[in-house]
Amino acid sequence: MKLKRWLPVLLSACLLGLTVALSTIPQPQPPVTKPVSATADEVDADMRGVWVTYMELSMEYETDKSERAFREKFERIAAVAKNAGFNALIVQVRPFCDALYDSEAFPASHVLSGKQGEKPGYDALKIMCETGKRLGLAIHAWLNPYRVTANNVPETLSESNPYRQHPDWCIETDSGIILDPSNENARKLIENGVREIIENYDVAGIQFDDYFYPPDIGDLDNDTYNAYLQTDIPVKMNRADWRELNVNILLSEIYMLVHSSGKPVVFGISPQGNLGNNESLSADVVSWCCVHGFADYLCPQLYFSLNNPALGFEDALDEWCALDRAKDVKLYIGLAGYKARTDADEGTWLEREDILAEEFNILKKNQKVDGVMLYSYSSLIDEEKAAEIKSLSELLQ
Repeated sequence: MKLKRWLPVLLSACLLGLTVALSTIPQPQPPVTKPVSATADEVDADMRGVWVTYMELSMEYETDKSERAFREKFERIAAVAKNAGFNALIVQVRPFCDALYDSEAFPASHVLSGKQGEKPGYDALKIMCETGKRLGLAIHAWLNPYRVTANNVPETLSESNPYRQHPDWCIETDSGIILDPSNENARKLIENGVREIIENYDVAGIQFDDYFYPPDIGDLDNDTYNAYLQTDIPVKMNRADWRELNVNILLSEIYMLVHSSGKPVVFGISPQGNLGNNESLSADVVSWCCVHGFADYLCPQLYFSLNNPALGFEDALDEWCALDRAKDVKLYIGLAGYKARTDADEGTWLEREDILAEEFNILKKNQKVDGVMLYSYSSLIDEEKAAEIKSLSELLQ
């Protein structure tokens, strides 16, 4: 992954992304370089976040789907995270081109009502922001930008789902349906979705996760790639670089949108922890690190034990820390709370009960690391993981 190979993509992404973005949104303000707490005036430079998945927020299978029941559920989530020493919640509010908030761009999620397109009768993100503010927890809105379905979830899409409205904006693979990253209309839809969150909610950040082009895309984007080859651009990119360019244009536009909002909001990305895996997803993490204008922070998912035979935690960390990084791009590290006390990584998570704490200590000593995020909330309430979480929590306090 030599930087020289990426220069054509990098330069094209910057130039094209900036050109398109500048034509559609106001000139950006000076960038915010530190994550801002939604509950404090000062910048919080010590990120200690926990991801809260749509499954953990789900009311789909609850007997009581009322607003009161959701408030109680999220109050418990926030209180547990706060008591464990965390200061931020990264809440998954757009998992499948649907919304756990009042949206004009996307249908209401099935996660709350049980049926996509059916509103639950309350605004979940508003409740989350209010709860976070009261408890001193920053709220980052976690979005899956392209994903429409994954492995037949959700089973039924509403008539207002982007795929139902504009199937030509999407690509279907064996693993699911995505918005086509090369489609300008799809990109604008994603941007409008980010814009409405920033304008209407007191969030501290927007985060994209590691789902970009799916590994099983094959040649399913032949039509759009061939259309690109027919343009009058003098130097054509190969398909891999072209895909990365499509993703980079979106990211650069989202970055500018966030920073032109006038609000203390940051934009982050959580790519896969194995650097090599990102290439198969068209995730140009090298450029995102070393070039200003793609993201305020990266949080690679270093979901490895200390002694993982395939890739150990410290080896993966060294690879990320060795990347050139722009001074205003922060590096957070994602920890695998969900693997604690399981037989994952060839059983190496069973060797000790303080692996997460040891990994946190390693990060605290590393001057290139700015904070941590734990995946996910469920690990905080799992009795089998209690010893691991207790040893980590003592360090977070």
